[in-house]
Amino acid sequence: MLDMYPAGTDKKKRGASMAKKKWQIGELAERAGVSVRTLRHYDAIGLLEPSDITPAGYRLYDEAAVAELEQILYFRELGFALEEIKAIMSSPAYDAREAMKRQRALLQMQKKRIEAMIERLDEAIAGQGAPDMGVFDMREIENMKTQYADEAKARWGGTDAFRESEKRTAAYGKADWQAIQQGMTQLFEAFADVRELAPEDARVQALVADWKQYITDHFYVCTDEILEGLGVMYTADERFRANIDRCGEGTAACMSRAIAAYCAAKR
Repeated sequence: MLDMYPAGTDKKKRGASMAKKKWQIGELAERAGVSVRTLRHYDAIGLLEPSDITPAGYRLYDEAAVAELEQILYFRELGFALEEIKAIMSSPAYDAREAMKRQRALLQMQKKRIEAMIERLDEAIAGQGAPDMGVFDMREIENMKTQYADEAKARWGGTDAFRESEKRTAAYGKADWQAIQQGMTQLFEAFADVRELAPEDARVQALVADWKQYITDHFYVCTDEILEGLGVMYTADERFRANIDRCGEGTAACMSRAIAAYCAAKR
């Protein structure tokens, strides 16, 4: 956990004080090594809200909020986007202890990869060994990261929407699937055309609404909660990312950011 006390502080005093201690946003930012602007942004998007706000408008963070920030920073260190972190941590199935175990496993994998790269560089500096591109292989790490995407899917996988999808798609024939795929591709291409625009841009948000309606028309009633979970998977799951990015690299990320903005505006 982020250490809020100097070394040598009596543990009993630490424990008693931690139950009552609250930190102002500047104090927490300083201790965590992040900017005040970052914490304000986390609050604005609903990722990390302050535990309390004083009558003067100062944000205060308690021990639970500090623990949440620690989790967020680990996810960020592992390369997760903010919208992905939010969907994971807000999932009813989210288990902080289990998440930390998986984060540790991912960090161990990254450590092993970095150590291999350092070893290869030492060999190259010494003029030894043949070129080894394997040290740049991220597939094992990326495969493990996609497991987090399953948590987003778990938010709606056992719902009536999922059962409705199974029932409706079972009746589709080859021509139906071809028409659906064509429509999906057209929407993906439309997102590709607006990749450089801000997620909140009216044209981008209109496409999100079109995509949500397309899912409703052909699969199941797409609620904002379901849509938000899908948006996470479009970047966290390499299969989704690769399929969407056929229309242009960065299209999946564009959709994910736009969906996150769309759902945030609805709350």
